[in-house]
Amino acid sequence: MNNIVSVILARGGSKGIPKKNIVDINGRPLLYYSIDASKRSDVNKTFVSTDCKEISRVALECGASGIIDRPKQLATDKAMSDDALIHFATIVSFDILVFIQPTSAMIKPEYINKGIEMVVSGKYDSVFTATEEHWIPKWNQKVEPVDWDIYNRPMRQDKEELYTENGMFYITKRNNLLTSKLRYSGKIGVVKIPLIDSFQIDTIEDLELIKKLKMNE
Repeated sequence: MNNIVSVILARGGSKGIPKKNIVDINGRPLLYYSIDASKRSDVNKTFVSTDCKEISRVALECGASGIIDRPKQLATDKAMSDDALIHFATIVSFDILVFIQPTSAMIKPEYINKGIEMVVSGKYDSVFTATEEHWIPKWNQKVEPVDWDIYNRPMRQDKEELYTENGMFYITKRNNLLTSKLRYSGKIGVVKIPLIDSFQIDTIEDLELIKKLKMNE
C-alpha cells in the first residue's frame, strides 16, 4: 500500500493580502479549506510547511497532522516551491506526495482522489490541476495582438484548446521529486478542474469572488 501524504506550503509573508493564508473566508481561515479537503481525501497524513508561528497554530487547530518548520530562505518571495518540497522530503517519508496550495479555496477531496488514482494506477508519474481554455483574442501591453492577426481573425473552433495550470495541487512520486527536483516530471497527466472551482486568491478582488462562491456551495 502506498504511503500518501500531502503538504500545504503556507508562508507568512504576503504583500497583496496581509496574512493571506489565514485570512477569513466566511468564518473559516483560508488554510482550513485545503486542510479539510486533504483530510477527507485518500491522503494518509496532511502537513503544513510554514515559517510562521501563527500559521502553525491555525493549521493545527484546523486539523493538520503536523507542522514542518520551513527555513526562512525557503519562504521568501523569490524562493521556489520545489525547493520547499525537497526540504519536506528530507523530513517526512512517503511514496506519493500531494502538494496543495492554500490559495485554491474551492479545492475538493474528489479532485485530489482523482489525481492520486492517476498516479497509483501507474499511468502517470506526476499530475497537476488545470482548466481547459478556449481560444480568445489576447493583446499585449502595447495593445498588439498576441499570436493572431487582426486582418485574419481565427474562429474559436479552429484554434487548439489549451490547458491553463491553476495551481490547485500537484501530485508526484517520491523518486521523481528527488531525481528531478521538480513538482512534476516523467509521464505527466492533468486533473481537469471546472472553471468555477479553479480560481486562486491573489488579490482583494479574488478574495471577494471566492467568498461569494463559497456561500453558494
